Amino acid sequence: MKNKSIKYYWGDHNLLISLGNRTNLRILALYLIEFIITSGMATLFLLQSFPLKANMLHIASGIGAAILYLLAANRFLARMFFSESIRLDSMTITLIRKTLFSKQVKRYYWFNIGLLHYEGKMKKTDHPLKGKCYDYFGFETQEQLIQSLHHPGNLYFDSPEGRVFFASGVYSWDAEEMVQMMKLYAGPALRLGPEWEEMLAFQESGDN
Repeated sequence: MKNKSIKYYWGDHNLLISLGNRTNLRILALYLIEFIITSGMATLFLLQSFPLKANMLHIASGIGAAILYLLAANRFLARMFFSESIRLDSMTITLIRKTLFSKQVKRYYWFNIGLLHYEGKMKKTDHPLKGKCYDYFGFETQEQLIQSLHHPGNLYFDSPEGRVFFASGVYSWDAEEMVQMMKLYAGPALRLGPEWEEMLAFQESGDN
């Protein structure tokens, strides 16, 4: 999947970085399958509720169908219309996550956060069947998919609240450019972990 370009909006007093929705197509397909299965179950419950009578079983089936439809629609549409952005100003870095039904805004003061790190995909132990029998059943691929599904973000910093992950789906080739833009705006307020020195030096050598 080719990710959408990261967009930068330079204002007089802030820098807004729009990451958009960078969810992997396989993850979106997984949510679509979940939506279809859950909707199918809801339809069965709904059919069980007809004809509508003053019968507790029929009423419970109708309520169950409505709840399943709502849950399926909420999870699917929330992922389909998910977007993430980062806003920097002289005092804070603000992480903004939006879905079709909600908006989450978290603001952190520069003086109150630690070094910015790039983690990428979390390290994991290879599946025991990786490389054996050519992995006919796709065990390794399934584990990678589950890992991507639950990964909170590829960048993080420590805060008084604990470790804060963000920039979901932003991998090294985009993260390097993004951090350079953040550094241009924030200057010494943005402190980078040691891994960035090697990553940025590698990018500069590739550009020459």
